[in-house]
Formats: sequence, structure tokens, C-alpha cells
Amino acid sequence: MADDTIHAAGCVLWRRSPVGSGLEICLVHRPKYDDWSHPKGKLKRGEDSLTGALREVGEETGYGAAPGAVLPTLRYLVGDRPKEVRYWAAEAADGHFTPNDEVDRVLWLSPVAARHRLTQPRDRDLVDALLDALHLP
Repeated sequence: MADDTIHAAGCVLWRRSPVGSGLEICLVHRPKYDDWSHPKGKLKRGEDSLTGALREVGEETGYGAAPGAVLPTLRYLVGDRPKEVRYWAAEAADGHFTPNDEVDRVLWLSPVAARHRLTQPRDRDLVDALLDALHLP
């Protein structure tokens, strides 16, 4: 039987807060699903996961990203197909968000606010994983 797993990748994109000493996490709003999530997307044929994750961050947020620690891989069903999404921590580099058909809004939020805004509970664990990777409380 062929592997019908949907392979995707993304990043928990973060930056140092422009005000204060904390950090902020970038969340994207996808109008098609009316949800808030971390930037992610399906891999192109033959594309490695990290390349795909950084491409998706750029496409969805307009920001470059410096990849860091590997974060947990999420596995779940989409319809009746398994989906596997590999994640990395990534510090935001230069960029500017421009709304598009796929993502109409981005928010930079504190980790606590990001946890509350994320639509899927499974995405909240990635916030904790990022803080652990950065050795932050």
C-alpha cells in the first residue's frame, strides 16, 4: 500500500519584543479555515522539510527566518489521510507582511497570548516547545 501521508513543514516564528524584554510569536490567520496557526504548508515534490518550512514562512508572513532547534513533529488526520508536519524554531529576519489569498493577517503576540489565540490545541504545545528550546520560562 502506498504511503498517502500528507507531508508538511513549518516554523514557530519568533522575535525579540520591540518593547520590553520578552519575545513575540508570529501567528497567521487563514481565511479559508478562519483559524490562527503557525506558518506551515505542504512540501513540494522532492523538497526537504526545512527548505519547505522556510519557504512557507516567507510566503505566509513575508519574513525571512533563521532556523534553530527542531521542535516536535505533529501528526493528525485530515479527512481520512494522515498528515505529518515537521516544525522548527525560527527567529524572524527582515521582512514585511502583505495580505494575500492564503493569509490575510498576522499577529505578533506574547507566548501566553499566542497560546490563547491558536485555534488548534495541538499548536499550543509548540509554544511550550519553543520556550524550552530557547531556555525561557
